Amino acid sequence: MNAKRSRDVWDPLIPSGQDRNRARAVPGTPQTRAPAYRLAYDDTDFMCREELRPVRLQLELLKPELMLQEHGIKSTAVLFGGARIPEPGGIAWAAKNETQRRNLEENARYYDEARAFARLCAQHSKETGGEDFVVVTGGGPGVMEAGNRGAADVGAKSIGLNIVLPHEQAPNEYVTPELCFNFHYFAIRKMHFLMRARVIAVFPGGFGTMDELFESLTLIQTGRMERVPVLLFGKEFWSKAIDLEFLAGQGTISPDDAALIDPVDSGEEAWELVQNFYGI
Repeated sequence: MNAKRSRDVWDPLIPSGQDRNRARAVPGTPQTRAPAYRLAYDDTDFMCREELRPVRLQLELLKPELMLQEHGIKSTAVLFGGARIPEPGGIAWAAKNETQRRNLEENARYYDEARAFARLCAQHSKETGGEDFVVVTGGGPGVMEAGNRGAADVGAKSIGLNIVLPHEQAPNEYVTPELCFNFHYFAIRKMHFLMRARVIAVFPGGFGTMDELFESLTLIQTGRMERVPVLLFGKEFWSKAIDLEFLAGQGTISPDDAALIDPVDSGEEAWELVQNFYGI
């Protein structure tokens, strides 16, 4: 019996995985086939009960955290953006009419900018040991794919934080497989986006992108998170999507709150801001 944990800590207790395998090997009888006999942690029906929600929340927080620690990930470059934005020359699969198709194809340039920015972050990460500024995206298509692809361009690892949805959200092929996670809870997924964030890059997107943007800004504005660069890619897009001057004029935000955001149009411009912020 191995009496040591993975970090060489003495542990004389039998591993739970060993007992799980023993329990599964017990001969089948009416008693052992009954749900009550299953080990609680090996019983998926039990784990999915409504009363177990607090346990599932904890597991979703803990599993990626432990695995990111094991891979030595210290800080990340976060890319948020629309799943529906195609690669230039690609198909605007989400378009419902000709206007949407045309606009999505015009916004395809942000796919290239996301890829370029991710490539710059990943190159810096590789050159400094691969532990800092590791690219993380939602792991899906569109801008997310572009971010993971930019890291892959320079042979760097990248993280994907997928979530189970009725559509859109399947892992793209550029996420490092051992760093590809799947979530049920949006709230825990968003925590993992921000727990290691050194920079937050936000590209044109919809409700999900705006949710991620405003949660990040709220945490920084209220002092619950250290100030990090928040880069809004697409000055024209965001000036129409969000009217910060109007909010400030209405008194619902401070006039200084707009300074939490840096509008940019290119990956190179964005990376230069990051370099200046951290003195890289």
